[in-house]
Amino acid sequence: MNNANLINQSSGAVEYYTPPEWTEAARECMGSIELDPASSLAANLSVMAERFFSESDDGLSQPWQAKTLWMNHPFHRGERACPKNHDKCKKKTCKKRGHHIDKDIPSNDDWITKLIAEYEAGNVKEAICITFASTSEGWFRKLLKYPQCMPDKRVQYYNPDGTINNNVTKGSAITYLGPNLDKFAATFRKLGTIKIEY
Repeated sequence: MNNANLINQSSGAVEYYTPPEWTEAARECMGSIELDPASSLAANLSVMAERFFSESDDGLSQPWQAKTLWMNHPFHRGERACPKNHDKCKKKTCKKRGHHIDKDIPSNDDWITKLIAEYEAGNVKEAICITFASTSEGWFRKLLKYPQCMPDKRVQYYNPDGTINNNVTKGSAITYLGPNLDKFAATFRKLGTIKIEY
């Protein structure tokens, strides 16, 4: 799998960080970012969340309690762990990547379902997430009832070394979960088109 495919399928295999213009807009909209549930020290240099969960923290298993939340989750279609006896593994994916996995890789649906559940339960008061605009996918359709910004240009994500990865082959979408639609629209309309459910 080449880098263009990886950025569209799995940032669990290759890390991709959000360009500052988007995290700055999120902070402007919400006032601050209290929690990033899927981050790292390097990614947080741009996000500037007061606290974050890293891969070792397993953000999906943590309670998300925050006034404001930003999320650029590890983009993956999901995958079950290989059998403990790797000789019994029949997955073509393992042959392609040259190794087996010992724990499940969460899917986009896992992350988006958790985000919506925590928001609708009142645990997260306001949230913004950036995803690919995968309009035919079930996980993305869950976000359509919330206000979104469709960027005017393709979002080129950053590599951990700070260089821009110009291999992004899909458009992105920024989704807002919260009560301040006017503030979201005023902040993000300079970066793209605002869409709301009709």
